[in-house]
Amino acid sequence: MKPRSDPKDLMVLEELTLNAKQIQDDVLEEILTLNANTEYLRGFLHGSSDKELFKKNVPVVSYDDLRPYIERVANGEPSDVISGKPITQFILSSGTSGGKQKIFPVNNKFFEDMTFLISLPSFIISKHIKNIQQGKTLSFLFARRKSTTPCDNKQAMYCHFLCGLFQRDQVVSVAASFGSGLVGAITFLEKHWKEMCGNIRSGHVNLIEEECREKSWKEDVSYTFMPNMSYFEFLPAEEGNEGIIVDLVNVKLGGYYEPLITNYFGLHRYRMGDILQVSGFYNNAPQFRFVRRKNMVLSITVEVTTEEDILKALNNATLILKSSNLVLMEFTCYADVSTIPGESLVILEDNVLARFFSDKPPLF
Repeated sequence: MKPRSDPKDLMVLEELTLNAKQIQDDVLEEILTLNANTEYLRGFLHGSSDKELFKKNVPVVSYDDLRPYIERVANGEPSDVISGKPITQFILSSGTSGGKQKIFPVNNKFFEDMTFLISLPSFIISKHIKNIQQGKTLSFLFARRKSTTPCDNKQAMYCHFLCGLFQRDQVVSVAASFGSGLVGAITFLEKHWKEMCGNIRSGHVNLIEEECREKSWKEDVSYTFMPNMSYFEFLPAEEGNEGIIVDLVNVKLGGYYEPLITNYFGLHRYRMGDILQVSGFYNNAPQFRFVRRKNMVLSITVEVTTEEDILKALNNATLILKSSNLVLMEFTCYADVSTIPGESLVILEDNVLARFFSDKPPLF
């Protein structure tokens, strides 16, 4: 039986993380019971909700494998193509995996889980900091990259900070969905605090008009996978472990893994495309830190490559890197350099950040 999900009861966190294995088993059983008769799972389970049959028959898939099913529901077909409960909404990804945005189906369970996750941190913090609920919280919440002009987001940040500084006697905490968001906010404050203080003293706001450039901050924060959200499996990222899948509670400290997600909304053994490292455990629930995206290969075919093609490919790669906030960038150009025109080779050489050599063939 899964534990209650009321974050006001701080014991729920202990209960969830101590009983991670049992909760994961219950989550998978519930997901299969709800979705076994969907069109997608019927093709593999034939109506059964047996957990071992699921692990044996249901394949590991990418978004491209699921896209036709998702798009059918998005275009008006019944939800039971992929979900045993009505799909109530589609969410749009940020586009950080491969530079393309994806649509994902969700239902009411998704919003219940989000409410739980959003509420839980404040109650954990209140356990350790007295009277924190009696003041205001300055929050930095960013859903995705903005499509507005470059400076709008920074001017919004500036005004947001001004309000927080002006009401500093009432602000008792700051919050952000991700560690990188908080680091970015603090970095912004370090740069503009003098100007903000001057604005508060004078009562006049001077919005920043500098050229705005995208920046990224290394995110070295660990996250605990809550075992009641979805069913989690992991592909070891180290060589020699191809085809091996381990469950949530059997990952190893320090190991590198690619997560597979099975949720209540139609994703089954879905590859997220991230490489995570196990940084620790909270009770029996593993904590992960983001390491990198899966390898992205920039291939240039010499026979049809012009200088314009090379520049376009490099520009597209740069856009992917910026949208992904990548710490480790992996782009490889496979070409016989002796056949590349001299000016084109200069373009490639000028954009090389580092060189790595391996005697192993590339994996696609």
